[in-house]
Amino acid sequence: MTTTPEHDEKFAKMTFSSVYPHYVRKVESKGRTKQELHQVIKWLTGFDDKKIQELIDEKANFETFFKSAKLNPNAHLITGVICGYRIEEIQTPLTKQARYLDKLVDELAKGRKMEKILRQP
Repeated sequence: MTTTPEHDEKFAKMTFSSVYPHYVRKVESKGRTKQELHQVIKWLTGFDDKKIQELIDEKANFETFFKSAKLNPNAHLITGVICGYRIEEIQTPLTKQARYLDKLVDELAKGRKMEKILRQP
């Protein structure tokens, strides 16, 4: 399934600060912690806690968020379906990156082991 230009534009304009509370609520409702969420975000983007908070405070959109990220070289190992889209088939880099983050948060909430989430051998 390919994404539409409208779908891709929606991701570019969506702010990280509008989605972040949902990520926190999702993982905490399943017994995981905000610290674990930050560990996942750090693994994917290279951001530390201070940078994550800056991006939230700035109301950075996902385009800005991922432009300032140093994507983990193993991010391409994130595969599967999220929100009806097979990640490895998404053509638009920004949409793929946003779905990487969604997939990692989903795996965290589902109780997957951190080593598996962070694609460690």
